[in-house]
Amino acid sequence: MQPIADADAPKPEFDLSSSEWYLNRELTWLSFNRRVLHEAEDPRTPLLERIKFIAIVSANLDEFFMKRIGGLKQQIGAGVRETSLDGRTPRQQVEECHACIRELEARKEEVFRQISALLENKNIVIERYQDLLAKEKKQLRDHYHKNIFPLLTPQSIDPAHPFPFISNLSLNLLVSLRYPKSKEISLARVKVPVGSGTPRLLQVGKGDHFVLVEDVMINNLDMLFPGMEIESCEIFRVTRNANTEKDEEKADDLMAMIESELQERKFAPIVRLEIGRGMEPAHRGRLAAELELDKGSDVFEVPGMLAMRDLFELVSLEYPRLHDPPHHPIDHPQLLSQRSIFHIIRDAGSILLQHPYESFSTSVERFLREAAVDPKVRGIKMTLYRTASKGRIIEALVQAAQNGKQVAVVVELKARFDEATNIRLAEYMEEAGIHVTYGVVGLKTHCKVILVVRQDFNCLRRYVHIGTGNYHTVTARIYSDVGMLTSDEAIGKDATELFNYLTTGFMAKRNYSKLLVAPLYLKKSLLARIDREIALQKEQGGGLIQFKMNALEDGDIVKALYRASMAGVKVDLLVRDTCRLRPGIPALSENIRVISIVGRFLEHARMYYFRNGGNEEYFIGSADAMKRNLEARVEILCPIELPELMNELRIVFDTQLGDNRSAWDMVPDGSYVQRTSGSKEASNGSQNLMIARSDKRLKDLL
Repeated sequence: MQPIADADAPKPEFDLSSSEWYLNRELTWLSFNRRVLHEAEDPRTPLLERIKFIAIVSANLDEFFMKRIGGLKQQIGAGVRETSLDGRTPRQQVEECHACIRELEARKEEVFRQISALLENKNIVIERYQDLLAKEKKQLRDHYHKNIFPLLTPQSIDPAHPFPFISNLSLNLLVSLRYPKSKEISLARVKVPVGSGTPRLLQVGKGDHFVLVEDVMINNLDMLFPGMEIESCEIFRVTRNANTEKDEEKADDLMAMIESELQERKFAPIVRLEIGRGMEPAHRGRLAAELELDKGSDVFEVPGMLAMRDLFELVSLEYPRLHDPPHHPIDHPQLLSQRSIFHIIRDAGSILLQHPYESFSTSVERFLREAAVDPKVRGIKMTLYRTASKGRIIEALVQAAQNGKQVAVVVELKARFDEATNIRLAEYMEEAGIHVTYGVVGLKTHCKVILVVRQDFNCLRRYVHIGTGNYHTVTARIYSDVGMLTSDEAIGKDATELFNYLTTGFMAKRNYSKLLVAPLYLKKSLLARIDREIALQKEQGGGLIQFKMNALEDGDIVKALYRASMAGVKVDLLVRDTCRLRPGIPALSENIRVISIVGRFLEHARMYYFRNGGNEEYFIGSADAMKRNLEARVEILCPIELPELMNELRIVFDTQLGDNRSAWDMVPDGSYVQRTSGSKEASNGSQNLMIARSDKRLKDLL
């Protein structure tokens, strides 16, 4: 007979400030990339999609070095010894990240080798130049001479020629050569001209056979160095720190400051050197010394192909059976009518949008397109964080300005890696007569909001779009996001208040009745709601909190969720990548689940749910539970109040929490275990189920 637990027995006490209860931000992000790489390993994933996931992991790791390792190295250089929430110094974090990345890179190389063998069975092959037929070599040599050779600039490395500048993420050849009959070895560097019309993979022969452009260059060095004897040719690649931000509060001209940062980024310190297998130890040491790197820890030897992000070139091959089934977003059932979209929104009150399952073009873009030409529309205000450089969003805004409407756009110039694009767009929009501002000094504007002011009957009515994703036509097809079109009067007033704040920076006495706005109110509101759920749990039980987000990093939010679990509140966390919280620890977090969904679409939506004693609350918005988002960005969460819209969000939560194909459960030590199920329905995964549900909704209406 099992002993009955004593309900009055004292519960263990936990010091929630202790580092043992927190996972590391960087290591949990790298763990996410292990899950992404697993999609490449998974035989259920179509072959070219498996190549895509290898390319994604490679691009992610490049960015990780540029942003995260670069930032940690800056801290080391500044002598920072303070520990993170999980108790690690910057140096310890770099060392552990390096070890994790080396393991991840080795695994990636093995997966690529396996997939390459399978692709060869489909006649898709990356050949070695040396293995080509003589006529194929001639074909490539002719192509190289006409289309690549004129772009090359060999640079000597000797006392008369200082070590050349190496650009970020560039592929380079280090050539050892000498004059005939001379014993003296010289070195030269040649940059591999990938990009700007030169592909990494050069097609050869019939079918989809390719040779790497650097392989062609290595085997035709006699053109670059006629009469010289080539001793060796080795390949290397560098990654530079992307953290070059200045103090914008001291800037007289923000755009000029950002342009200066971009220029400095080109020459920023190098944080990683990748070299091909078998590089001469002396050359490895020489490169590390010239680039001011530690030849042991900062140098990564790659046994195969460097810069696998270029495998995206293979992914574009047209082999329907080697790709996921085509996905065509449906038109939202409430937006099928050709009536004015503003009349549709006014009649519905609010409409929930789910991308990429529902079309971005026929919802958000239509909203802007109609606003641009509707004679009753008086003004448009919008935030832009990332958008397509040549897209319908910008076209609609310019058309609206040309039609005499007041158009104001808040452009975030500091959107990492999109700064140059946003500067160009800001200048283009200003020339078209759009009022462009750059948000609040010291804060990134990350919220996604459109406000349209329209003359309805005898008064002005506000129409608002609030979303979780960027206003970007391309990513709207591959990122999973939610948004809402609404004519709610209170939300419209709050949006007006928000834009007045963004265009002036004055934050005193900003009154919001529905929107939760960071940095002043959002974090306090989330913590207050978690505390309320704890109180209601103690009074009546049934406490439930559910969050869906990209990352959970803020220590205060994690502590509050621990307290909720200890009080008996059930907590479900759908967290895509970084997560500091450790679930499943007896008496501390045994009521918390952490689930990560990885599939064909990038999970990008942020949704927050509180059971609230039966008076349920749902919010959507742009904010992850990260310290930077809650305290150093302008973010919003918007309530979803109509019952039918709340039900739509409930379906999203339930579908993803029940996923047995694409879901990974975190265990207490921070590692993840993928769910498995033998049933056919479960093998579809939540994203495929959402596709099927959207298609069914449309068919039921037609």
